[in-house]
Amino acid sequence: APRGGRGGRRGGGGPAPPPALVAWVRARAGRARRVASVCTGAFLLGAAGLLDGRRAVTHWKHCGALAARYRRARIEPDPIFVRDGPVWSSAGVTAGIDLTLALVEEDLGRATALAVARHLVMFLKRPGGQAQFSAALALQAGEERFGRLHAFMADNLSGDLSLPALAAAAGMSARSLSRHYLEATGLTPAKAVERLRVEAARRALAETAQPVKRIARTCGFGSEETLRRSFLRHVAATPQAYRARFGG
Repeated sequence: APRGGRGGRRGGGGPAPPPALVAWVRARAGRARRVASVCTGAFLLGAAGLLDGRRAVTHWKHCGALAARYRRARIEPDPIFVRDGPVWSSAGVTAGIDLTLALVEEDLGRATALAVARHLVMFLKRPGGQAQFSAALALQAGEERFGRLHAFMADNLSGDLSLPALAAAAGMSARSLSRHYLEATGLTPAKAVERLRVEAARRALAETAQPVKRIARTCGFGSEETLRRSFLRHVAATPQAYRARFGG
């Protein structure tokens, strides 16, 4: 197996970075205000010892290898980018744009970062805690058969999305919908609805100042406590903690 950087860590993820490059990064990191990686560039930061004791991320496909090779790092497979002190890392190439916008925001303010995002024709400036896979993308495997049902879910998050209501919208019996939907997406209809609602709540918490109670209601959770339980399951944080960390 290839040898990692500091500490002689071993693991997957392809060959270790050239020692001269590792030494160059380590030396300059000591004089830099911050260091950032894009996608598998996190392996270079790990080899330089810059991830020791820090949270980091890389492309979802390589998170396991990064964690195996650099065991002193805390690799998080979900976020699109992570900041831990002066060390930043992003999940992939497009997530690197989000990371860069966060750097612009830190230096020049939110208004400038949003102006740059508009210039780049980006749909929005995503907070780092956004999942690498959106809920809609996770359900894409079932789009051919259940595309209309997914649109119905997204348009009615605050309404009745119980199994009987979804079955009526799909023109199927509840039992048939449950079986075929699980086969197509790997999720039950209830789990799919919960994912879509959590994602909508995450966006609202990060991008608006709406009270958590109102977000819970408009995203279909009914109560703040139900929203909190779903957040703990999917995000491993409370809505208040998520907003404190990623809110504008």
